[in-house]
Amino acid sequence: MIKLIGIIIVAIGFGFRVNTLLVVMAAGIVTGLVSGFSFNEILSQFGQIFIDNRYMSLPIILTLPVIGILERHGLKERAEALIIRAKAATAGRVMLSYLLIREISAALGLNIGGHAQTVRPLVAPMAEGAAAAKHGKLSEKIQNDIKSHAAASENVGWFFGEDIFIATGAILLMKGYYDSAGLHVGVWDMALWGIPTAISALLLSWWRFSRLDKNIHNEIHGKTKKSKNHIA
Repeated sequence: MIKLIGIIIVAIGFGFRVNTLLVVMAAGIVTGLVSGFSFNEILSQFGQIFIDNRYMSLPIILTLPVIGILERHGLKERAEALIIRAKAATAGRVMLSYLLIREISAALGLNIGGHAQTVRPLVAPMAEGAAAAKHGKLSEKIQNDIKSHAAASENVGWFFGEDIFIATGAILLMKGYYDSAGLHVGVWDMALWGIPTAISALLLSWWRFSRLDKNIHNEIHGKTKKSKNHIA
């Protein structure tokens, strides 16, 4: 059972909001040590895994500098200015639109988003810009709520969308597990049952984003009314 200590480390680290990369690396190192591996062997495993998966990690590593340069030259500001022109746009509608696009693209096997590549420089600023255009200056709390919901739109869209694509890692992992347990389930069956789950996730997210829009409206205009009543 002590080999499961890595799970406890991850739970505690995430609970105290410690850097995610440090938490995961610490959990991996501790798990390896209690399993009888030497420190050098653990580091060798880290390096080997990185090399084996370099074709998956290199696009992310190469994308980040490009996004950083674009941000430095006003990508966020341009995104905010663009969405402000759309009068019908709200923070919730912006994020729901991104979630829908993310789900459909993931279902087709296309990875066109990501937290660093899309959410931080585009989706979150556009959602904040839409909210600011309708309600004026946003408090820090509202800005943080929008950012967290924008991150959720990425997670939900990608997680539930990719389960519809038969060649994704999640489907193949479940297929391998079922085969090892003697249960013969086809990848097409798993992908088919992923569709109602993805639709349910989309509907629940629509409800959550609608609530966010209402909460933003109530918080800002509620404070405005209280201020006017206090002055009167």
